[in-house]
Amino acid sequence: MKGFNMPVVVISKCVEFDNCRYNGLMISSDVVRKLVPHVDFRPVCPEVEIGLGVPRDPIRVVKMDGNLRLVQPATDRDVTEKMERFARSFLDNLEEVDGFILKGRSPSCGIKDVKAYSGSSKRMSVSRARGLFADAVMRRFPDSAIEEEGRLTNFRIREHFLTKLFALARFRQVKLGKSMKELVRFQTVNKYLLMAYSQKELRALGKVVANQERKPVEQVLRDYQKNLSNALAKAPRDVSYINVLMHLMGHFSERLSPHERSFFLNTLEEYRDERVPLSVPLGILKSWAIRFEDDYLSRQTLVQPFPEELTDVSDSGKGRRI
Repeated sequence: MKGFNMPVVVISKCVEFDNCRYNGLMISSDVVRKLVPHVDFRPVCPEVEIGLGVPRDPIRVVKMDGNLRLVQPATDRDVTEKMERFARSFLDNLEEVDGFILKGRSPSCGIKDVKAYSGSSKRMSVSRARGLFADAVMRRFPDSAIEEEGRLTNFRIREHFLTKLFALARFRQVKLGKSMKELVRFQTVNKYLLMAYSQKELRALGKVVANQERKPVEQVLRDYQKNLSNALAKAPRDVSYINVLMHLMGHFSERLSPHERSFFLNTLEEYRDERVPLSVPLGILKSWAIRFEDDYLSRQTLVQPFPEELTDVSDSGKGRRI
């Protein structure tokens, strides 16, 4: 693969962009720093945007009469409506976006595991909820690549996020071009990636592209986007990736030595056991495509779904549940 479309990503401003956390600090993220040359970031701090200062008294999510409210216990301020108005205005004015990286566990930006109190006292019982801005994001852009910065330290979660993010950025360019030729090309180069994610949706996407009903290209693109979103909704199971990788090994099988086949199969077992990330067996396939001058496989996004510079085998060991 040569070249990648630059994804547009909204990010919590406190992650690597500004000292705007409630305590005046900034969150460090190796993942975000590596993404900077490859992503068009749109930083935002919802709490600052609704008039809360830096530093500021913390806010929290509180359940009141069955509803979630955003309150500042120290001042007894309820900023729920302000946050909802800001979120609606900000998201409505996003002309293009492929993904979001939000601050985990934040009462405004956390997408899961945000503490929701039953009252203003810290001694009140706690349940789990989403931050109010994050909830608006999830409802307005449910098909985007959305993650918390902390979970991206896990390589499985990170690889799924990056794969989905760059796939959506590529498809956004196809939509702008409104070309059936480009849609066919997108389907072709993403065949094995989509096969790993969902064979059912791959077949459905093939029918959309075939366009036997001769629908206008705009309708075809809308139909395709719906099925593409379904396909990319969840990370593939390990066995799905392994089946596709085995299929691709068979593509080269007669030209490989017994030692090469054995090494690749051992690598797949290491991937199955979570000892190496997906990028390791994909790197072997990419080397074979180059060695045997296989242009078809070299163009497949499965071989390199995102820029090589973003490949990272480091793993926190946390947040393995995707």
